[in-house]
Amino acid sequence: MSFRLRAAGVFALLIGFFLMGIALLAAMAALDWVLAAHREDGQGSAYKGAFMVMTVLAAAGILRGMYAFLRAGRLGTPDGVAVTQQDEPELWAEVRAVADGLGERPPQELYLTFDVNASVAEQSRLLGLLPGRRRLTVGVPLLVGLDRAELRSVLAHEFGHYTNGDTRLGAAALRGRAAMVHTVRIFSRDLVWFDRVVGAIYLGYARMYLRRSFALSREQELAADRVAAGLAGGAATAAALRAVPVLDAAHTYYLETYATMGAPLRALPPAGELYGGFRRMAAARPGERLAALAEGRRPKPPHTYDTHPPVAERLARLEALPAPDAAPATAEPGPAAVLLRDPERVLAALEPPVPADVPRLSWDDLVLARAAHDAEDFSRPLRRAVARMRRTGPDAELPGLEEVLDAFDEGLLWAGISDRMPRPESAARLAGPSARNYLRPAVFDALAGMVQLRLLAAGQAVPHIAWAGTPGIGLPGAWEKGLDAALDAATSDTPDTKPLRALLAEPAPAPASA
Repeated sequence: MSFRLRAAGVFALLIGFFLMGIALLAAMAALDWVLAAHREDGQGSAYKGAFMVMTVLAAAGILRGMYAFLRAGRLGTPDGVAVTQQDEPELWAEVRAVADGLGERPPQELYLTFDVNASVAEQSRLLGLLPGRRRLTVGVPLLVGLDRAELRSVLAHEFGHYTNGDTRLGAAALRGRAAMVHTVRIFSRDLVWFDRVVGAIYLGYARMYLRRSFALSREQELAADRVAAGLAGGAATAAALRAVPVLDAAHTYYLETYATMGAPLRALPPAGELYGGFRRMAAARPGERLAALAEGRRPKPPHTYDTHPPVAERLARLEALPAPDAAPATAEPGPAAVLLRDPERVLAALEPPVPADVPRLSWDDLVLARAAHDAEDFSRPLRRAVARMRRTGPDAELPGLEEVLDAFDEGLLWAGISDRMPRPESAARLAGPSARNYLRPAVFDALAGMVQLRLLAAGQAVPHIAWAGTPGIGLPGAWEKGLDAALDAATSDTPDTKPLRALLAEPAPAPASA
């Protein structure tokens, strides 16, 4: 009953948004009528006209906020692909099984996305009083990373929002949030004091509404968890709650490390691999290795405007639930990805449109091209510093590796070159050993970049896509063993380039195998 009363309270606040706007409009209209009826001359007439202009501006802001609410409400098109029962019969069968288990209508639409999320929506009518068309959205990463029991609990959780009536009132609540934020933003842009007063009224009301509506959203999530546990079992529901943050971290890592590897080059992986590579990475990092990607992420502290409770709280609530009267509906064992007929085709279909002039490189070529790009970036500051010492003119050609080593042998590294290396203002006054220790890592990386460029140009480096690790390049065995020591010697307080020159003089060795 408390939950229903809170929902009714949020709905009442939503109605109050309109009533407050109507009351303010009526008050301003009455005030303008009184002012218009009262005759004044000179300066008083000018003040009256200015005030009436301010009320008109405020009224326009209120009406725009109301219109923002009324024009919203249609189900937008998700950033994904719609799949019919003919496209994915096994997935649709699982969706219908969950709907039947909860006595709910199945959705009319099913969309697949590349998000680590699942959601439901309903095109309700009369502010949720009448049901409408339903839609279910499922992220393919969930199908890749969950087993069938965990996926069933996720689907049951989403259908719990249907069971509890969340989707019917949720659309109106979301529209209310958007309308109130829109209205507050309108008044925050105005500099007229009267509009700021009206804006402050709306800001206070919006804060009260948002606190109540987000608190209700958190309760709805806990209620949907109870529905999921009742159908799919508490163990499967808890396992899914633990698995989703891990998948979310893996998804973020994949996008930052693999999918966007070619961003500085304006290049992309092969068609179908932009998102398809996620399956390869997830398969190469089972269990704890995949979970390790989430270890460095600090959980977000709870906030008043969170839509979901913390995972720890949700797990504690699940553990506190009484034992069910009946055994949960068990799902078939195995990964949830088997519910997709052709996961690679689906992941390829999810890719955004790509301009025709964007090159698509194989993963190996992409690793090599990115390694060359990064090595060039690392080496450029050192090469420019050497060029400034040895040459004049802005168009001077940057020196090669041997010329840089010659400058080191001449004792110029810490007697001129380092002074021309870029450094932040906070380190501009460093001198002597402090300056050398500060700049040494940058010089080390620059010299390593020049070596990598040499080996890449000679075909002596091989790509390591390393789905289970970090993508990079493999160097010849002698270089792998001796490079760090040679670079340390070349960048010491008394630079010694002999070890590095010895490596350069060796016959071209075979690169390390991929």
